Amino acid sequence: MVSAGSIAVLALCAIVGVAAPVALAWAVVKKFNVRLRTVLIGAGVFVLFALVLETIVHQIVLKGPHGAAIMGNVWLYALYGGMAAALFEETGRFLAMRFLLRKEPTGPETALGYGAGHGGVEMLLIYGLAMISNIAIAILINTGNSGLILATVPAEAQAAVQAQFAQLEASTAGTWLTGLWERASAIVLQLSLSVLVWIAVTRGGKWTWLVGAAIALHFLVDACTVVLVKAAPMWAVETIICAMALAVAAAAWLLVRRLNRV
Repeated sequence: MVSAGSIAVLALCAIVGVAAPVALAWAVVKKFNVRLRTVLIGAGVFVLFALVLETIVHQIVLKGPHGAAIMGNVWLYALYGGMAAALFEETGRFLAMRFLLRKEPTGPETALGYGAGHGGVEMLLIYGLAMISNIAIAILINTGNSGLILATVPAEAQAAVQAQFAQLEASTAGTWLTGLWERASAIVLQLSLSVLVWIAVTRGGKWTWLVGAAIALHFLVDACTVVLVKAAPMWAVETIICAMALAVAAAAWLLVRRLNRV
């Protein structure tokens, strides 16, 4: 059985997972006069590069001859997963800003608009919808109808699905709140990386290196997450990741302040 407290927190997380991206998009459009088009471009680029193109590469690599070795070694998986996410997302971010947003205002507000779309749709699709799915599964478990799901799953995958059921039943309210904390850190990181890449695109010249910096920082955060999850409790992992995201945000803010003085 999934406790009533866990289901209540799941409902809260689902609401936040859907409402927060919408509220963030509304805020940047209204407060900073960013065009909605900029936000939608950020969202579309994330879907294309992270959910479509990156997923295709994962299917090729992880189901290929070296896939088992990569997934069986936490260091290799961190290296591969972190680099794949960094390269696809930051390449998409750069190309969108270089070609699709070239006529937008050059201030950091445009970067925030793009980041709100990129990070917002990530939260909505990866987190918000997952929480809604978890609520539905929890209700089926509690009503004794989990077999309805198992009936639609191939026999070879049923053990994995049952393990997911067990994990859901064992999870506490704190588990889900920690996940919400992780998503907040991810939003901060996506906004900050958008500012770094935007500076590189609009300033060019000596600032072009910021594209490489964004790739490296994105890789560092994702790779560290994979390794830390295996070695530390979740509250410690999220504390470290939150600190890294805030450090990137501070760097982006300081760069904007410096450039505004020039």
